[in-house]
Amino acid sequence: MHRRKFIATGCISCISGGLILSLLEGCSTTKIITATITGADIIVLLADFEINKGNTKEFKKYLVVQNEKLQYPICVYRFDKNNYEALLMRCTHQGTELQVFGDKLQCPAHGSEFSNRGKVENSPANTSLRTFPITINNNQLKISLR
Repeated sequence: MHRRKFIATGCISCISGGLILSLLEGCSTTKIITATITGADIIVLLADFEINKGNTKEFKKYLVVQNEKLQYPICVYRFDKNNYEALLMRCTHQGTELQVFGDKLQCPAHGSEFSNRGKVENSPANTSLRTFPITINNNQLKISLR
């Protein structure tokens, strides 16, 4: 095999393998759900965080929650069974909808980054994200939109 062909084949294999792994990981760790708004609360079922793998139960790190009444989605991070954080996915710099990348939310417009607790980690934004109070009741998260 010629050197050029070897390098081209190797590059294509690496890129293809990385893309497939990325797609598979994305499917198992993220989920966009449409939730119901009841009064001033948006309701998320705790079961929406579950990933059933045979006899073991694992959990998604976060869910992106949307509803047609919301201008921006809400990202809900799960830290443990009683510890969640709900963040409005609106950049505090210029109002662009944020994108989720694991434990960070990132603004595609100017690169601001926020932690999974809503704190600014990279400018130009200088204000934390809006958070929402959460209560857990009857296997549901009630996220107060007030």
